[in-house]
Amino acid sequence: MTPDPDLSPQFYDGVPAKRLMAWGVDTVLIFVLVLLVLPFTAFLGLFIFPFLYLVIGFAYRVVTLSRGSSTWGMRLMAIELRTHDDERFDSSAAFLHTLGYTVSLGMPLLQFISVVMMLSTERRQGLTDMVMGTVAMNRRA
Repeated sequence: MTPDPDLSPQFYDGVPAKRLMAWGVDTVLIFVLVLLVLPFTAFLGLFIFPFLYLVIGFAYRVVTLSRGSSTWGMRLMAIELRTHDDERFDSSAAFLHTLGYTVSLGMPLLQFISVVMMLSTERRQGLTDMVMGTVAMNRRA
């Protein structure tokens, strides 16, 4: 089980702000990756830029989450995602979490609900976290 927020609040302190900063870092990294891929599309990727960004961002998140249970932005902010059994993400969990995140981004109401949940639940879980039983927490020392 993941740490109890009442007994070990240090695992959840500052997580929403760290998630926001990690999201910003990841957004910049994904944008750079898209710019690096554009020449290989003979710049035709400019016509489908949003789709290209979505696909590369999805792949980036799945790969980084499955390899370390956190994206590079999350690693920089010293947070990671864990399953309800306190295990690191495998490729299936990484794919499902990324899918939930992507659906939430595509529907502003779901994204708003997710942000409110991150700010108000005791384990600081977003909508996808709550559905999957996962949690973002500070890395253990």
